[in-house]
Amino acid sequence: MSDAASLAGSLPKPRPQPTPASRRFWNALREERVELQRCDKCGQWVYYPRSRCPACLSDRLTWTSVDGLGRVYTFTVAAQPTAVPFADEVPQLLAIVELTEGVRVSTTLVDVDPGAITIGMPVAPVFDHGDDGLTLLRYRPAPELRRARDVRRGR
Repeated sequence: MSDAASLAGSLPKPRPQPTPASRRFWNALREERVELQRCDKCGQWVYYPRSRCPACLSDRLTWTSVDGLGRVYTFTVAAQPTAVPFADEVPQLLAIVELTEGVRVSTTLVDVDPGAITIGMPVAPVFDHGDDGLTLLRYRPAPELRRARDVRRGR
């Protein structure tokens, strides 16, 4: 075991800190649901959670449940840990997933071989419950979504 890997076990991993604007997002994840804000004025989907719409600056944002499905927009396979606390997660499968609603979320891919990841790969949410009560949104391949799309296209 490398020094970094043994040190990783003794260092806490950084965790998100919910804010008043993001608390509902984190609470939904804990209940294994994905909720996004949508602007009541212009209809823009909003992510990351905030108090104003980035498109029109309206403060009329409504939380809306979504299925969380998306596609890999971009990714990297980090062969070296991005920070010492993550040495036990090498390779790190870091990705940006574009949800059906058009927003892009930073995430980690799970349950996938690094060589099988592709741009445009359909993915589904995985709810990673931490011991601290915080749930992280991860993604796994969802080949069943690709098959459904191909059937709709007559393939």
